[in-house]
Amino acid sequence: MALEGTEVCFPQLLNSSCRKPEPPHTDTVLIYILLSSIALLTAVLNLLVIISISHFRHLHTPTNLLLLSLAASDLFVGLLLMPVEIIYIEACWYLGDILCTLYYVVDYIITSASVANMVLISIDRYIAICDPLHYPTKVTKRRAQMCVCLGWVFSVFFRIVLLHDHVEQPGRSNSCLGECVVVINYVAGVIDLVFTFIMPITIIILLYMRVFVVALSQARAMRSHVAAAQRSGTVTVRKVEMKAARTLGIVILVFLFCFCPYYYPALAGEDTSIDASSAAFEIWLAHFNSCLNPIIYAFFYPWFRKSIRLILTLKVLKPGSCDAKIL
Repeated sequence: MALEGTEVCFPQLLNSSCRKPEPPHTDTVLIYILLSSIALLTAVLNLLVIISISHFRHLHTPTNLLLLSLAASDLFVGLLLMPVEIIYIEACWYLGDILCTLYYVVDYIITSASVANMVLISIDRYIAICDPLHYPTKVTKRRAQMCVCLGWVFSVFFRIVLLHDHVEQPGRSNSCLGECVVVINYVAGVIDLVFTFIMPITIIILLYMRVFVVALSQARAMRSHVAAAQRSGTVTVRKVEMKAARTLGIVILVFLFCFCPYYYPALAGEDTSIDASSAAFEIWLAHFNSCLNPIIYAFFYPWFRKSIRLILTLKVLKPGSCDAKIL
């Protein structure tokens, strides 16, 4: 409730309006600049990933289709979520209760889709390393596309069910006008924690533990056997698969680091309260993960660096550029 004599978000509704935050200080302006730079970098880098995988035919592999889906969810973070959070740092919410609820529904859908993509990437690497002979038949582009679509559909359905109270009654958690808050009760928080954190993370960790155990045993077997020309080809394939597994393993470790603080309230048995008008450290750390993923690709994937050069020099506009040898 606003007090008389203080600046409020809606002066004409003094008794029900929230207080207007104080004007930004120098430090806050620097935060605006920093967060705006992160949002721009997130959008640009993930757009480059999407263009690369979509344009070059040699990159149309099942694994890269999963990376494409992950880049799409990360792009939405940079284009939709981060700008809203930047605009409403220490500011009133003037877009109304319906858009406030829609913002959070989209936020949660993107988060769930990112988690689903991480699980699919782990399964892909598990089959590639642990069952390489059957990988081409088990993991096809069509199956990868179906799994990606199912992951997004499940994310939309799950989040709408979980937030149905807020969808039916937008603004139910707001205490005054000019506020955009969603409070998820303990039960819903536990369900969210189990299905979008504990279960996926358990699956990811178990699969990657198995991947590295198998990789070590394969490395020992290759060192103890002397073969001819076929052996050299096999070793090359194994190195490529292991490099991909290592890179995607780093992506998943970074994901865990960024999202653990985000789920701390549910882990501590508290209600989860999220306010669009404050740049909470946990929310920004989780969203910063969307900026880190393409940076990891740039460091570890030569095809991504080569694609960036071709895109930035506009060589992708030349006829037949989609058939360029990237891998």
